[in-house]
This record gives sequence, C-alpha cells and structure tokens, in this order.
Amino acid sequence: MERAGEEQRILVGEIGRPHGVRGLVKLRSFTAEPGAIAGYGPLTDATGTRRIALTLLAPDLARIEGVADRDAAQALTGTQLYVARAALPPPEEDEYYLSDLIGLAAVTAAGASLGEVRAVEDHGAGPFLVLAGPPERLVPFTRAAVPVVDLPARRLVVAPPEEILVRPEAEA
Repeated sequence: MERAGEEQRILVGEIGRPHGVRGLVKLRSFTAEPGAIAGYGPLTDATGTRRIALTLLAPDLARIEGVADRDAAQALTGTQLYVARAALPPPEEDEYYLSDLIGLAAVTAAGASLGEVRAVEDHGAGPFLVLAGPPERLVPFTRAAVPVVDLPARRLVVAPPEEILVRPEAEA
C-alpha cells in the first residue's frame, strides 16, 4: 500500500539476464503491448529511488542508459520496473489494472463477507485473487468466479468454485 502523499506505482516489467558483452539486457514486459513499456515515462526500481531509462531494441531486448558492459547489466538482473499509475492509459470497459483490485472487499452474491483482496498473483495460468481470511482463499480471476467488480463501491462479488478435496493415496 502506498503512504499518504505518495504516488501509486505499478509494476510493468523486470530486467532479465545480460545479453552479450555491451550491457544489453533481456526484458520481461508485463504490459499488454510489450513495446509500450518504454513509452510510459520514467521507470523506477522497487524503492522508487533509482530512475531507469531504457531503449527497446526488440520486444524482449533493451539498452539501459548508463549501462555499458556485461557486469553492470548483470548487477541489474531481477530489478523490477515500476511506473507512476497516472502514466498508464485508463483501462477499457470491463478491464482492470490488477493492482486496483487490492484492498477491495470480497462478498458472495448474498452479501456474506469473504474477506479482502490481499494480493493478485499470476504464475502463468492466469491471475487469481488472494482473499485475506480467515480462512485465506485463492480465487481465479475469471468472470465465472468473479462476476461483478465494482471499483467505485470498493467491492467485488465472488462465486467461489467448489472446494477440491484431494484424498491421500492410501484412501484412493
């Protein structure tokens, strides 16, 4: 969460491993259009103290201002890249920046509380919401599981999927 007076920053990419000996780096862009990452304005690291200016050479390859050799590029491996929320375009209708979901109240269609969205994670199979409990729940962020997102009201409706029970092999 940001502190009062701080501008919200959004994770838009990550610096990968060095590419070659002249300081180029692989780049993971988390933007809808990978090439857009360089056009959102100044990027910063996670602390917000280091400004990172990059030139995109290919969708996954970049030159970073001030980085001229492999050792300097290696030192930046894993650096997450953030941009001011205000620099991003407004989402289309029925689209959301995942960071905007954090802190929303999660309720059932009947209005029962399921907790608050603590985090939104995506490990490759699609995003899911982490609802603070008790108990903590993981809910896929799909229209079937989350049919209503009401940002102005700071809430979303969750239709939790049925629990999946895995029996120990001895019982199977």
